[in-house]
Amino acid sequence: MTDHEQPAPARTGFFTRILEDAPAADRYRFALEQIETAERFGHASAWVAQHHFHEHEGGLPSPFVLLAAAASRTSTIALATGVVTLPIDDPLRAAEDASVLDAISGGRMQLGVAAGGTPSSFPPFGRDAADRRAVFADHLGVFTDALAGRGIRGTDATLYPPADGLVDRLWEGTFSVGGGTRAGAAGHGLMLSRSQPRPDGTPDLLLHDLQLPIVDAYRAALPDGAPYRVLASRSAVVVDESDRTRVLEEAEPHLRRFAATIVGPDRAAELDLDGLVRVTDTHVGTVDEVVASLARDETLTVATDVTFQVHSVEPRHETTLRSIELLATEVAPRLGLATGPDAAAALRDAHRTRTPERTA
Repeated sequence: MTDHEQPAPARTGFFTRILEDAPAADRYRFALEQIETAERFGHASAWVAQHHFHEHEGGLPSPFVLLAAAASRTSTIALATGVVTLPIDDPLRAAEDASVLDAISGGRMQLGVAAGGTPSSFPPFGRDAADRRAVFADHLGVFTDALAGRGIRGTDATLYPPADGLVDRLWEGTFSVGGGTRAGAAGHGLMLSRSQPRPDGTPDLLLHDLQLPIVDAYRAALPDGAPYRVLASRSAVVVDESDRTRVLEEAEPHLRRFAATIVGPDRAAELDLDGLVRVTDTHVGTVDEVVASLARDETLTVATDVTFQVHSVEPRHETTLRSIELLATEVAPRLGLATGPDAAAALRDAHRTRTPERTA
């Protein structure tokens, strides 16, 4: 088995769950402005989440529609789903939408898929959340057959427009070592979440302690010559010193709600702001503060891509735009992360690159 190495440095990206406290039309306008800003300052990718029904968990049921609008306003940044809940979606329709989007964006699509999702979202689609892994496996087979140009569901029907190379730009999101092995064996990219669940009784485990074993399993399962692709999603909001106090004060109730899902409501209620930032793995503050906290995250040393989201800080739109800028222009250079046209081009071709072997 080839011992795969990740290329360095990691590329930066922007991620949004589209959660501003605003009507849907404004939320989508904000997201498009944020993606444009991310491209302008050199982020290699823009990722959007898919959530059904629950506006306070995520505001976008149709990611391909929003990304199509983004495609018309951008030219270099990768447009990516993080993630499509494949057990809910019809896999053929998802493949068709992805293929059309890839065509109109000039081949900029990156496809993140996963088995998960909010359990209550499954019944309206006639699905049982308990069956999601089995359905995911079935749907992923149909999805990849369609993207690869093979006959679909035993017929001679093939995808139009043809998805030129898109099947090789698949990423799988997972919280588990087993999921890392599955993604690696398939030769897909691995997506790691900033909201990795903690095992019972271990709320203080560091995020990289949970995720490095997943990366190891993924690396070990990759076939020889398959490209190593690991994306780490992180919460990061970078602010100017003059805005620091306001942003932290506004963030506290949001962080406390998120912390309650990790350590329980009683302990979350007792934590001060520093404690909330720590247990939620949030990187928030000035450039110096965010650089220092991100530098301690060992997952970033094995990632090929790092995508930053503002959740669960939930800042104002203007603060998000400024954070996107500071992450690219101030934080990334100090951490050795890659930005600019070369980074975007490298991601576009990452699935074609044979991973170098480790030398003794």
